[in-house]
Amino acid sequence: MNLRYKLFTAFLGLIIIPLFILGMIMFFVTYNSIEKKYSQQSEYSLKAISYSISNVFKDMDNVTDTGIATSVFHMALSADDPSKQDLTDAEQLSLNASQRNFRSLLYNHPSISYAFLYNFNGKGSSEIVSVFNKENFRTLPYDKFKGSDLYQEVMKLNGVPKWLAPHEYPELTGTEPVFTQIRLIKELSFFQDIGILVVQIKNWEFESIFRNLKIGDSDQKVSFMLVNDGGMILFDPDRKLDGRNFNSFTNRDIVFKEGFQSFRTQFSGEKSILSVYHLKDYPWSLVSVTSWNSLSREVTVFARWFVAVIVLCLLAAVVFNLFFMNRITGGIAVIVRFMRRVEDGDLTTRMEERGNDEMTLLARGFNDLMDKINGLFNRVQLEQRRKNQAEMRVLQAQIKPHFLFNTLESINVLAVQNEGRKVSEMVYRLASILRISIQDRDEITLEEEIRHLRNYLDIQKFRFEDIFDYEIHIPEALLGCGILKLTLQPLVENSIQHGFEGIGYKGRLTVTGWESRGNLILRIEDNGIGMTSSQLSMFQYMVNETAGHGPDGEPEPVIHSERRGLGVRSVADRIRIEYGGLYGIFICASPGQGTIIQCVIPKYVQGEDHYAKSIIG
Repeated sequence: MNLRYKLFTAFLGLIIIPLFILGMIMFFVTYNSIEKKYSQQSEYSLKAISYSISNVFKDMDNVTDTGIATSVFHMALSADDPSKQDLTDAEQLSLNASQRNFRSLLYNHPSISYAFLYNFNGKGSSEIVSVFNKENFRTLPYDKFKGSDLYQEVMKLNGVPKWLAPHEYPELTGTEPVFTQIRLIKELSFFQDIGILVVQIKNWEFESIFRNLKIGDSDQKVSFMLVNDGGMILFDPDRKLDGRNFNSFTNRDIVFKEGFQSFRTQFSGEKSILSVYHLKDYPWSLVSVTSWNSLSREVTVFARWFVAVIVLCLLAAVVFNLFFMNRITGGIAVIVRFMRRVEDGDLTTRMEERGNDEMTLLARGFNDLMDKINGLFNRVQLEQRRKNQAEMRVLQAQIKPHFLFNTLESINVLAVQNEGRKVSEMVYRLASILRISIQDRDEITLEEEIRHLRNYLDIQKFRFEDIFDYEIHIPEALLGCGILKLTLQPLVENSIQHGFEGIGYKGRLTVTGWESRGNLILRIEDNGIGMTSSQLSMFQYMVNETAGHGPDGEPEPVIHSERRGLGVRSVADRIRIEYGGLYGIFICASPGQGTIIQCVIPKYVQGEDHYAKSIIG
């Protein structure tokens, strides 16, 4: 990943994303806070409604308690003609004092809709005694009422008022959304059950309670309703959901239990907050349904503004990355491109200096650095070339005395033996060898090296005629390749001098060559005595033959192993100096199994500036 994308990623990861995460956290915290605070407000409001409803019921309980205490209901039930006890039709003068007082109380309490009595001792038309008449309403016959569960419940309450909500017992209370009180009437002297009072109150007082109470702002969409423990909606001020099941409008089953509960859910397909408060002493619950959209309107507006700000910040980051970051990263990319050209070996590359900012200073510093590197490199290259030439001369000087010593020794032996023809042929071949050795060229063709090697081997054959035979297998296609002179002869000499020393059988020496992956492979293989691991460890590259130090700190004399591997090591050092560390000789030997020396050099034509040499340069 380049610098531009890294900076953009850092800006995105360290600023934009944390800002977005912080905004989301604040958004959800605010949402939860709104829900929590609104739930608290709903609880207070529903408790207030519950208190107001309870006061209405208690007020009506006091009215009926007054009627019982003044024996108005007792007189109506024990009258000679109970059917004529309707206080709305009777004349004021025909009523007694208790009836007149109770009638005034009823008229002063405008919420009462109608009232009647079930007469336990009545028969026929006297079973139902009308106290406050109501048009277009047929009272449930006493026999059917007596067979209902409601009758049993009222009898168990023993005079305590029982309140019915709308739609709970429509056969008794009718279909209008009104509340009805039912209670047992007793004769005060003997506490004998004489009848059941049914009083129905108008709903306008409940509607005023629900409509005048709001939760939070006036813009919030809130609706209230009364629901019984079975989930039936008993009272809806809007008259839309009366008598329907509350759970059919939600996506979760709600259990109406004691206390207060509030949660967020779907109601009529709209996300809402439902708050439920169970009324004390009554099997009903007050429910408020508030649209979540109306509650979260401000937060939604804030969220939209926040998203807009985030998008603007992201666009600003993109613009910054396109116009300003490209100026910086583009200049750095140019510098990196020039540095890669330097890595590829182009030390002449220079950057263009434009402007006067930090990137121009960086380009100027790069150019100055390359000038200094070029100067230092030229100096090092010159010194290295001189050092290589000196080392080459020393190494060739090591080879020449070594070879001459062994060859002259062989000629001397033949002269002593009066082998004149052999001496002449050996001198001729020695002259050919010296002609190549004393040339100023460090590099010859492989064909010339093979010719030089044959002269050397023929000389050795004259000397050791019955000790070894040799074979040379080099493809003609490789004879034009370049090679350092005196490369094969020291390796072959090592095999003859040390490999065939003291053997009881005839030695065999094989020289082969082939091409592999652009390299020239030359192998010298013998069936001599081989070498031990300690002898192999003597062949090291680039060993400085300086004197060591003894235990007392005095310099120790250097032991030149002229007769054990000096020629092989010289060849190896020359190859490493000329071609680099990827090339050299590799020796494989074991005692009694012979020795294999493999020489690896780059394949090139004589005089060609080959790749290995350019790398060293």
